[in-house]
Amino acid sequence: MRGPTVMRGYWNNREATQEVVQNGWLRTGDMGCFDEDGFLTLKDRYKDLIISGGSNIYPREVEEVLLAHPAVQEVSVIGRHSVEWGEDVVAFVVPRPGEHLDTAELDALCLESISRFKRPKTYIVTDALPKKNYSNVLKTELRKRLLQAG
Repeated sequence: MRGPTVMRGYWNNREATQEVVQNGWLRTGDMGCFDEDGFLTLKDRYKDLIISGGSNIYPREVEEVLLAHPAVQEVSVIGRHSVEWGEDVVAFVVPRPGEHLDTAELDALCLESISRFKRPKTYIVTDALPKKNYSNVLKTELRKRLLQAG
């Protein structure tokens, strides 16, 4: 995107600016597709795309399915390196207060709602998701947690 209200760059960070601003265009990192009427539907962030077995998996699609479970308050989906598949899908799930999460139920919900290869291989139940301003989940922190856990 570009225009008079779009940022010109990051404050005192020339390298980051050069990555995202090219020839006056801001590369947001968002991915989407146009429908037959010309409407754009945003799918996810490019850096969050999971590629497993050569197939693209949009974390947002998996997250929306898991959020449909009545015991789920929040969820964030990321990819984890896999020797066999390239990446595996991992879901960090926060239960609603007073609720118990049965990961078998979550898995069954995914199998009913999305393709089998998109469902998480691992569910990690946690009390909270790491967040920055505006309540955005820090997926980089979730990736660090996975690395620390081995």
